[in-house]
Amino acid sequence: MATDQAQSEAADDSYAAFEERVRRIANVSNASGILQWDQEVVMPDEGTPARAQQLSALSAISHELLTADETGELLEELEDSDLEEDQAAVVREVRRKYDRETSVPQELVEEISETTTNAHPAWKQAKENDDFEEFAPVLEKLVELKREYAEHIDPDADPYEVLFSDYEPYIDLETAERVLERLREELVPLIDAVQDSDADLTTDAFAGEFDDDDQEALARDVLDSLGYDWGRGRLDTAPHPFSSGTQFDARVTTRFEEDDLLGSITSTIHEFGHANYTLGLPDEGYGTPLGEARDLSVHESQSRLWENHVGRSRPFWEQFLPTARERFPELEDVSPEAAYESANQVYDDNLIRVEADELTYHLHIVIRFEIERDLIRGDLAVDDVPEAWNDKYEEYLGVRPETDAEGCLQDIHWSHGSFGYFPTYSLGSVLAAQLYAAAEDELGDLDDDIREGDFEALNGWLRENVHRHGKRYTTPELIERATGRELTADPFLEYVTSKYGELYGLEDY
Repeated sequence: MATDQAQSEAADDSYAAFEERVRRIANVSNASGILQWDQEVVMPDEGTPARAQQLSALSAISHELLTADETGELLEELEDSDLEEDQAAVVREVRRKYDRETSVPQELVEEISETTTNAHPAWKQAKENDDFEEFAPVLEKLVELKREYAEHIDPDADPYEVLFSDYEPYIDLETAERVLERLREELVPLIDAVQDSDADLTTDAFAGEFDDDDQEALARDVLDSLGYDWGRGRLDTAPHPFSSGTQFDARVTTRFEEDDLLGSITSTIHEFGHANYTLGLPDEGYGTPLGEARDLSVHESQSRLWENHVGRSRPFWEQFLPTARERFPELEDVSPEAAYESANQVYDDNLIRVEADELTYHLHIVIRFEIERDLIRGDLAVDDVPEAWNDKYEEYLGVRPETDAEGCLQDIHWSHGSFGYFPTYSLGSVLAAQLYAAAEDELGDLDDDIREGDFEALNGWLRENVHRHGKRYTTPELIERATGRELTADPFLEYVTSKYGELYGLEDY
């Protein structure tokens, strides 16, 4: 009895030391996140050289703490202990990171960090100058570094699969490819039917020129209506909208273009979805995996759920249009139905992913996925990216970019070294539909709530079934617990075929 008690106390002491170490690593990482936010939002243009060194130093500290012998010894000791469920989940998640990072030399970690920091302004300048050749050398270096990174982790594996697992550790690449292939197969004929339709939708409800300051005021109205916690967040602008932070400080960025009021609204709602998930993580889990989001597909499911299932719904525009009219009297003659139709039109000439509709959006993802996979596998040279990009747009979407800025330079992700990230966008859309369907199965039809601007029930369901768990469960386990089934494209395809079949009067849908 005394021996058992002593062992239990020793295990408790070991876990306490382990958790303290994990929290220290998390705080270094979170500090890096604030510096990255600062670089993309408010840092002076000439601040990059110092910021690159700062981020590289923090990356090195985090790497050293995680890969230290003490971390490995604590992991081994705890894995042989009788842990509580939450403790076992923390150990599982840290073990995975430890195994990957101990495989990668610290010098390579620092070089990747410094290169990506310098790559951001290079990408930004190349985009402004519409010149891929300016960005090509740093992209070439990033591709080489990420190949080297993947080889250190698993020299026998497909390097792209290794990189994909950085963003989706529990959904394998084969599953992602299967989902993307099914979306491509089933959405292309639906898109063709939409484009052949003679339905007369309103497409210009938001046409005009809109002042940036007034758009920002409306973006704040949107966040207010959805229940954004301003005590733990803020709104700023960035060239590429994003959200970052922790459950105590989850920030939203958006962008404003004078001729794209709808785009600023939908991007704000999208980033709210990300921030709302972050804010829903348990306070007491901060600094451990229990207080961190369950990887990118789940994160993206939250942004796509709010953007599409809420923000592009008919009842949302019935509720929110009066607020938009107060900010922009020129919308006085726009009806909720016209706003709904304009928010859901399917474009036949869209080149920009972040401006794409729900249907063509996934072909944008397929293109990026195929190109970055071929880059990492060595099947495509960096210099050939613009032509490959343009050819795929012409083949899959029937349009051809005329500039690099509206083509292969439009996304920020590769400048971050984020190869393997793009599939999570489509996986997130698929999961969003599955979660929304499960919420309605339990709560009933949510249209009336949305029409009244009451999001308490939906948000409560998401808090209960997704947010509060952090990384307690693997992704498949979380999906199964929340929806009662494994990840499937069925709810998404049912949702879009019903929605767009009705909008465009498609008899076969």
